[in-house]
Formats: sequence, structure tokens, C-alpha cells
Amino acid sequence: MKRKKIAFVGAGNVGATCAFLCFLENLGDIVLYDILEGIPQGKALDMLEAGPMLGLDASVVGTNDVSQIAGADCCVVTSGSPRKPGMSRDDLLRINAGVMKEVGNAIKRHAPDSFVVVVTNPLDAMVTQVKRVTGFPKERIVGQAGVLDSARHRTFIAAELGVSVESVSATVLGGHGDDMVPVRSYTSVGGVPVERWIAGPRLEEIEKRTRTGGAEVLNLMKTSSYYAAGAATFRMVRAYLQDRKEILPCAAYLEGEYGARGLYAGVPVVIGGGGVEKVIEIDLTAAEKSAFDKSVAHVRELVEAMDKVLAAAA
Repeated sequence: MKRKKIAFVGAGNVGATCAFLCFLENLGDIVLYDILEGIPQGKALDMLEAGPMLGLDASVVGTNDVSQIAGADCCVVTSGSPRKPGMSRDDLLRINAGVMKEVGNAIKRHAPDSFVVVVTNPLDAMVTQVKRVTGFPKERIVGQAGVLDSARHRTFIAAELGVSVESVSATVLGGHGDDMVPVRSYTSVGGVPVERWIAGPRLEEIEKRTRTGGAEVLNLMKTSSYYAAGAATFRMVRAYLQDRKEILPCAAYLEGEYGARGLYAGVPVVIGGGGVEKVIEIDLTAAEKSAFDKSVAHVRELVEAMDKVLAAAA
């Protein structure tokens, strides 16, 4: 049976972490692509040399030649610039939207049948840009956000209560930003609604920490999250390659679901061998729906800002 091929467009911390988890799970052969010479080659060699200790024979290739992603079943996009001191939002949008144009064209040319997971920030705008450039159908382009945000929420609740993270179920929806929506009515511990475990004021503090979880990591180690972000991306890649039909909160393209149309936002979806096979619509309380609508409005503003920046640069 032909082995699957997973291409990582961007071999930085997030891409390499996800690649190593895919390697450990033996999901398929791996290609690490990056514009920085030596980095993808070195990480690929390092990964390969772990194989004998783990009993793994997967192929791992590092390259500066994007054509080597050819025929990939799944492409993970992490390339782009992080926001640096003194850099405005518009600066970041212009730089990374340009990168997504190059990446999207490369994927369209070399891996036209692939399932694409976009991780680059600002996430909601960048996944939109990749969809536009590739022209891929909505089921084959998805953004990684909600899996990570929901995992952070589960982590903080479990720590608060001193219970296993496996006993906590949580869903975080909306845009991947400070106005993301931890959905209380779909958050439980041992099957019991979270509000029966944690008082409202304290729960609000935990929800706020979830919204700013990425900034907390960034402030501590001066770089973005990569273990958790890589693991979240791995969950999505595995669900697709193994046709798991797994329900995960992801940035999916909406065409009327949740009252939103023509943009990406974090919602529960089924990921299987067909990609994003279904958007799951859950009943939100009035307050949750209002918060979701506000978050989606900010996503639309972000995309419009990207369009203006791109038009000005043209």
C-alpha cells in the first residue's frame, strides 16, 4: 500500500513539532520545506536518527526546494513572520498575506489534491488568503485554532479542579483572537456542567486566561507556542489521514452556518478522509451567540483590512 505523504511548508518550531508527532505515529513520509538553508535538512536528519530507537522507518526529507512537496496528501502551512516589536497589524497582514500567496500557488501547482491545514497568523485572514489563492473547495482548506484554544481551556479547568484533563470537555469557538468564545454550555467536567464546579467570577478569570493563552506563552519565552500548537495541528492531520471522522473545533469556511457567510471562523467540524466533511451547528445561548457574532465581526474586519493592505501594495 502506498504510504501517505505529509508536507510541512515552514520548518519552524510548530511545523517541526507536528512533523515529529506524525513521525512518532508513523502517519506517513514527511517533507520539511523552508527557505532557510540547513534548518529543514538538519531537523529532518535529526528526526531520522531517532528512528532506530523508536523502531520507525518513515522517510523524512528536508529541503529548500518547494517542488519536493509534490504529490503530498496533506500540507501543513506554518510559514510566515511572527509579529515583532514595532510591527503594526497591517505590516503583519501584508507580509504574511504575501507569503500565503507564494505558498498557495506552490501547493496548487505541486500538491493539487492535498488537504491543507493553515496555522500561520493572523489565522482567520491567512486561511482565507490560502483558499483564495489555491481555489480549493472549502472541505480541503481549514485553519488550526479551536483545537489549541479548547485544549488550553481544558488545561486551566483541570488544573483549577485538580482532575485529569481527560475528564474535561470544552469547546472554544469564533475567531482566533482575544474575543474567542469559550462556550460554557458545552464545557463540562465528568459530564457535569462546568458552572456546577467553578463559581462564575473564577470561571470568567479562567476564560480570560484561555483567550490570552498564546500571549502568556509568548511573554514567558519570547516566542509563540509550539508544543501545544504542534500537537493541535497533529490531531487534525491524523483525523484526516486516518479518516477518523473526529469532531474538532477548527476554522472552517462558513456558508450560512451560525448566521455567517463567506468567511472562516472557529466551529465544530467533522474531519475525516473527505477533509472538512461537515460543520456541526450547536445551540448557543443568547449570550454565547452574541459573543460569537462579535468575534465573527472582528474576523470580517481583519479580512477587510488585509484586502485594503493588499490593494494598497498592488
